[in-house]
Amino acid sequence: MEQEQPGIGVSVEEDVREPRRYKVLLHNDDYTTMEFVVQVLVGVFHKNENEATQIMLNVHNNGVGVCGEFTAEVAELKVSLVHRLARESGYPLKCSMEEV
Repeated sequence: MEQEQPGIGVSVEEDVREPRRYKVLLHNDDYTTMEFVVQVLVGVFHKNENEATQIMLNVHNNGVGVCGEFTAEVAELKVSLVHRLARESGYPLKCSMEEV
């Protein structure tokens, strides 16, 4: 007769949660050109020209535009990349992230 070993064959339900999601936002300013914002949206966020233009117009007209939703690590990386590209090009473009 086989003895049951403790813990074997017993399923443990783990608390599995989806990772938190963050919106990455671009903020309007009076110095960054619309062309540069479109370039950032195409290069960093992989938007096509039409999507990039629509987001840029949201930034321009509403003060802020959503570039996409990402996990925390990816959102942080994209915010950092936007700031670096803007600095290198002499623009004060602000980019932030907020939890969805």
